[in-house]
Amino acid sequence: MAKPSSAAAAAPGSTKRKSRIGARTLEEVKSLGRELLSSRAHLNHAPVLLSLLSPTAPLDLALEALISLQSFFVPLIPSIPSAAAAAGDACGNPERVFGSWLRQRFDELVAALIELSMSPRSDDAIRDVALDALMDFVKLGKDGKFQSAIYHKFLHALVHATDSIDPLLELLGQKYFNYADICYFTYTSLDKVANSLGSKTTGSGKDALQNGGDGSENSIMSYVHFLLRNRGVIFIHNVYNILAHVPVIDFQKESAFEMWSTVGISSKGEKDSSKDSATYIKKKLKLKFTKAWLSFLKLPLPLDVYKEVLASIHQNVIPSMSNPAILCDFLTRSYDIGGVISVMALSGLFILMTQHGLEYPKFYEKLYALLTPAVFMAKHRSVFLQLLDTCLKSSYLPAYLAAAFAKRLSRLALSVPPSGALIIIALIHNLLRRHPSINFLVHWEVDENDSNAAGEASQTKKIGADPFNNQESDPAKSGSSLWEIDTLRHHYSPAVSRFVESLENDLTVRAKTTEMKITDFSSGSYATVFRDEVFHFHYIHLQMVRRRIKQVPLAFYRTTPSSLFQGSEFPGWTFGDKSSIVLATETVEASDNTPSKRLRVET
Repeated sequence: MAKPSSAAAAAPGSTKRKSRIGARTLEEVKSLGRELLSSRAHLNHAPVLLSLLSPTAPLDLALEALISLQSFFVPLIPSIPSAAAAAGDACGNPERVFGSWLRQRFDELVAALIELSMSPRSDDAIRDVALDALMDFVKLGKDGKFQSAIYHKFLHALVHATDSIDPLLELLGQKYFNYADICYFTYTSLDKVANSLGSKTTGSGKDALQNGGDGSENSIMSYVHFLLRNRGVIFIHNVYNILAHVPVIDFQKESAFEMWSTVGISSKGEKDSSKDSATYIKKKLKLKFTKAWLSFLKLPLPLDVYKEVLASIHQNVIPSMSNPAILCDFLTRSYDIGGVISVMALSGLFILMTQHGLEYPKFYEKLYALLTPAVFMAKHRSVFLQLLDTCLKSSYLPAYLAAAFAKRLSRLALSVPPSGALIIIALIHNLLRRHPSINFLVHWEVDENDSNAAGEASQTKKIGADPFNNQESDPAKSGSSLWEIDTLRHHYSPAVSRFVESLENDLTVRAKTTEMKITDFSSGSYATVFRDEVFHFHYIHLQMVRRRIKQVPLAFYRTTPSSLFQGSEFPGWTFGDKSSIVLATETVEASDNTPSKRLRVET
């Protein structure tokens, strides 16, 4: 019972001390700093100054206290014992007691600097100074060694922050991520943190909200797991943001790496000339980069992060990995998901197949299944369509596959926007030019006497019926004529109806034709089609070019029509009021006594 009373007695004293600290002036804080730096007799000023390192403290007092404490600890860093040594028994040794006290105060300072750097309540000035002081402690380790323990503690807090870390990441990117050793230890720490997050999120809270909500213990635990899962999503976002802010290192260039610490990435406390070479540093950086990204990709990524990773993995991740083929499992799983995820995974998978020897037998079947109207309106359609054209460029592509893709694309042309129809025409043009054996599909006429092969020999093909099944996912079972091309000649968009005429050329003669660049059409939309038409019209008028301009198609009549059809469209027919009908009847009877024509007019 004595301990609570003593604690209660001590509480008013601590409150008074805090109130005295809050009432201190700038001159008093400066005086405390000078006395702390002058003699060990004033060591008790350190806790007082540490109490001022708070996001809510006055800015001028916090800055002065931080500068004084940094000046005090920098010369003592080599003599500060490790946490394990400081935790041991001092045995009455004054130096060991002082070392243990110094270790505790230094840990408090590091924790205060991390809080000042990350807190959204911190002023930009104190955040900048606190980060610089923290990185100086990382740099000024024993014998010039990189203080990875302090840096790991900082990154661990950064990943587990629930507030936005974007301001701090901007500072890190501008000042420190251009140093090779900081990038190296960033990847090392993120590898450890990601593995720790993976062990916490796997199997924990996945079915958090499926155990009922009746107020029972299970319901409460489900809610706790739900909160933990949401925090885990925030942590995964933070890991990705840190990885994204580390600049991509071009390992192809032969350039020297700049180091923040004296020793660099060496784990020893002395410089090793054999480990200062650019080749060694590249090898170590690639290894840590690969481990960090693999650990991150094993996490249950939220959908938005998943899409961002797939959108940039072929540019920012694959070129810097020690063994890019190790990403095959991640990319093939993503490619098998379907929809937008598969479209975005195609870039990375294509690089692994063409540059790193990955074999994926069902690649073209999956690619064929991805061709849906939604692809031509997706955000990343430009990259996908360019890759589609590249994948179909090989001269070793079987003719049945080329024919199946041409038919699938021509059918899609009937349901996509005009910009998508333009891309499809360009893709079919390139397919017909690369594979002359499938050109007969454009003008394939079915003989009425032809019969189906093998099992359907007894059934006669129906003239005008298309055997193509748009729901079939196997390209080997898809094939038919490209009758949709003739439909595009009557497309409501003038751009499409004009462009489809390019398919009327003899594409089998490669010397007289050229391939179309898909990049010229892949970013098209309704806006681009409209702009091309309007701007072309205005450009002609602004330049005063004397040429006949076709009238713009209108959705209304210039004069009010008196009938639905014009008489010239149907010889022998007249459309209008009753008087004209009677007159037309007499004219028809006089010119032609055919009963059928008389019946039509009378009707």
